[in-house]
Amino acid sequence: MIRVLFVCTGNICRSPTAEGVFRALADAEGLGEAIEADSAGTHGYHVGDAPDTRAQAAAARRGIDLSGQRSRLFGAGDFEIFDYVLAMDRMNYRILESSCPPRARARPATTRRGRSETTGRRSRPESARRASAQAPSPRGDGQGSRASPSKSP
Repeated sequence: MIRVLFVCTGNICRSPTAEGVFRALADAEGLGEAIEADSAGTHGYHVGDAPDTRAQAAAARRGIDLSGQRSRLFGAGDFEIFDYVLAMDRMNYRILESSCPPRARARPATTRRGRSETTGRRSRPESARRASAQAPSPRGDGQGSRASPSKSP
């Protein structure tokens, strides 16, 4: 069993949404029994609360139900329970990094602007990079989507 934890500040918007989307994707790939997902917050503002109604509505429009989730506070013990601890932003990454025991099973990680916070490498899948490189340029010059648009005089 692979265990993945998504962490944001209050655990009512970003991390429960990430958990719900991740579960739906795992289920769609037939991996629902092999992967466990959860979410937590670095601050206890909303412990026990359901996800924000706006997050639930946005997820529901995409066929994902978040209503059974309840906010919980991240604990240092989560580093031993989960294989992956993913922060939703740099601030929460720093909080997780500062509380991570030296020999923890999982290390905190996050992505920002396509780069892994822990490795600095591109985190986009190879298939997405290939598709992006093969996409036609808006200018029609065959340069792919990486070409910068021409400036108007």
